Amino acid sequence: MSATRVAPFGDGALLIELEQRVDEAIVARSTAIADAWESFGHGTAIPGYASVVLAYDPERLTGSAAEEEAHRALRDARTRGRSKAARLTLVPTRYDGDDLAEVAVMSGLTVPQLIDLHASREYTAFFLGFMPGFAYLGTLDPRIRAPRLASPRPRVPAGAVAVADGQTAIYPFASPGGWRLIGRADLRLFDPAADPPSAVRAGDRVRFTPL
Repeated sequence: MSATRVAPFGDGALLIELEQRVDEAIVARSTAIADAWESFGHGTAIPGYASVVLAYDPERLTGSAAEEEAHRALRDARTRGRSKAARLTLVPTRYDGDDLAEVAVMSGLTVPQLIDLHASREYTAFFLGFMPGFAYLGTLDPRIRAPRLASPRPRVPAGAVAVADGQTAIYPFASPGGWRLIGRADLRLFDPAADPPSAVRAGDRVRFTPL
């Protein structure tokens, strides 16, 4: 395993880099580090596939003190795991996306087989990014082959269920997008008036249920 790196990330943040590959165990560690940091009360933490950004107020915490606290978050993440219990979110889904048949052909599957493979497992929310409430969910059954589109669509509708490169996701809002569309979710992914506003958070589990 490669060494963990802690480095400044601007004037009020640190970047922790873990082993640089997409792996569910590494993603879980990123989330655990983020949870530990936020439990200290220093600021917001943003986990990724294999890294975490730790924000802090430089008027309250010096850079060297922040780095010491980052190493404390690393230790806490190893000893106690995630500080927040993962939730399971069920996503009612209509499998009628524009790319459903094409993804089935690329995967050497029938459409019913593709739907069954997509809906038959629980996915982990690796992290949120791209837009509010957009969770990168993994991993797909390896039999599902879905490379990103060569040219992104100018508009993907809100609620679209998509797959690409071993992951799946739901578009919370209408936006451009290069993932392949296989269905529509009957669930609001992001509500700024709700607490929390995102229906799925990093580390949560997600299962799609066909309608």
